[in-house]
Amino acid sequence: MSVYLDYAATTPLRKEVFDCYVEHLQTLGNPSSVHSSGQLVRRALEEARESLAKSVDCNRSEVIFTSGGTESDNLAIKGLFWQRVAEDAKRTVIISAATEHHASIDPMEWLEKHDGAEILWLPVDDQGAVDLLFLEQYLSANHSKVALINLMWANNETGVITDIEKVVTLARPYEIPVHSDAIAAFGHIPISFSESGLAAMSISAHKIGGPVGAGALIVSRATKLVSIIHGGGQERGMRSGTMNAPVAKAFALAAELAIAELSEEYSRLEALRNKLVQGVKEITPLARLTAELSPRMPHNAHFSFDGCSGDSLLFLLDQQGVCVSVGSACQAGVNGPSHVLVAMGRTPSQANGCIRMTLGKQSTEADVDAFLHALPKALDGALRAGMTG
Repeated sequence: MSVYLDYAATTPLRKEVFDCYVEHLQTLGNPSSVHSSGQLVRRALEEARESLAKSVDCNRSEVIFTSGGTESDNLAIKGLFWQRVAEDAKRTVIISAATEHHASIDPMEWLEKHDGAEILWLPVDDQGAVDLLFLEQYLSANHSKVALINLMWANNETGVITDIEKVVTLARPYEIPVHSDAIAAFGHIPISFSESGLAAMSISAHKIGGPVGAGALIVSRATKLVSIIHGGGQERGMRSGTMNAPVAKAFALAAELAIAELSEEYSRLEALRNKLVQGVKEITPLARLTAELSPRMPHNAHFSFDGCSGDSLLFLLDQQGVCVSVGSACQAGVNGPSHVLVAMGRTPSQANGCIRMTLGKQSTEADVDAFLHALPKALDGALRAGMTG
């Protein structure tokens, strides 16, 4: 059986969540219908909304169900930009960082190409930290041009955590909305939407033991945005389409379980991660732990290895039954160095020689031991292959 160390890509569907999903799949009715069958499904949907709101710490009306994190990011970024430009045509600047996930980068660049947006990429240091002093100074001089700020809560590749509440504090005097992609963070570290002050926040189910194809955009009651999907006006008019109650129920249960177990799992996974990191350092001096000095997610270990290709390491570890990644699963198979590491100042060869190990609910010490046992052989093969993998 494979050793799975790629929980940041996706997680196993929890049995409780699977059972909940199957149960509600068997209930007939459109939640927008007024008859009793429809209202039975509507009740399940709103129960899910209430439950997820408690897990996120927001008002139930702020939960907008979507098909996943990518849709949520697109709705937030495009919707906020279009709303702001409609209110003030001079507000065309989107502030972000080049270390963002492509689910955010691509819609921002689409707006730049098609709708006159200007993207300000904030400086990022070699530890993956966004330069908040630069942000503060830029806002002081240029706030009237800014449409929104988009920064992820935790980086999906390196695990680096951004001080989102500080970002919101800098933006608040100028009434600039902030959206955060919290997909890599939600369910793994404490998050409160109400305390964050965010205008919008994206989350996804399959990162926390829920089903693929389920996500949510949390939109504050004070925030307006333009919809990117038009139709029946569901979800506060922000996301039209027949609402998927079975998926919503499954997502809400996965979130409830993740939040209930968060403190215990945080400590357990951090200890496992630390064992993995120490083991790698003892095996080879060629390993460079990414962002070692920055606040990081407890289950993430991201390394670069001098003189070899991350793709080669992934392939050779996979041959021994160990599953890792070289970065975002959404970019798997895309040739080229990690855009995250390049933004952090790494050379192309350094950014090509990285692998990411992420732990989860089913991870054990035996999994870490198996990875450490497999690494020397994989590293030997990858070094002989050089940077051609």
